[in-house]
Amino acid sequence: MPTISMFFGIIIRMYNTGEHPPPHFHATYQDYNAVFNMDGELTDGDMPKRQQKLIAAWVEIHHDELLANWDLAMNEQPLYKIEPLR
Repeated sequence: MPTISMFFGIIIRMYNTGEHPPPHFHATYQDYNAVFNMDGELTDGDMPKRQQKLIAAWVEIHHDELLANWDLAMNEQPLYKIEPLR
């Protein structure tokens, strides 16, 4: 699963091997693993509240880029890196 961004110890990944709807991405922080929708809402797994807020802020800034990567993932194309939250 390709890493598309990393910030504050959070790793954001998205499968690009024929991913399944609805649009989502995976986030890892220490021993936490979670799935988020494209609005930055936790849909599965567990993530500390502070990291959830950081991820939601990152999604707000990079929403269009995430959707573009999702389209690539659905077509099994290489994904591009997205700038980290600073």
